[in-house]
Amino acid sequence: MVFIIGMRVNRLFEFGKWIPVAKAMGPMIAELKKHPEMGLLHVETMLYWRGVANLQYWRSFEHLHAYAHLRDSNHLPAWAEFNRRIGGNGSVGIWHESYMVERGNYECIYVNMPRFGFGAASDLVPVSGRMESARQRIGKAE
Repeated sequence: MVFIIGMRVNRLFEFGKWIPVAKAMGPMIAELKKHPEMGLLHVETMLYWRGVANLQYWRSFEHLHAYAHLRDSNHLPAWAEFNRRIGGNGSVGIWHESYMVERGNYECIYVNMPRFGFGAASDLVPVSGRMESARQRIGKAE
């Protein structure tokens, strides 16, 4: 399961609004890395002009959902604090996208790359022989 979550700064000079939001993700990621049984397989952090996003790979949607609702996790207090401090004032936005990806319904290649993305969350298979084309890698006839 792929989960992308991020924040976007809408009002750059309202530092007191967006800096706490930016800081909230770190403790959640640290908690998940400390407890692999919670289901996070890998995470990559990406910066863009107005924000930051985390590209996350989870064992299942059920693992992600359980973490999001776990009463003694870092997530629920951070979510409550966002709603208390920001709510709908528009200074900073948060977003996420969830993709349920079934085995065999994706393909990825990595050339001259360290372990990254799906490659860091799962096993790598060399691209050679019957795996040279994208169609072959996802099991479609040429």
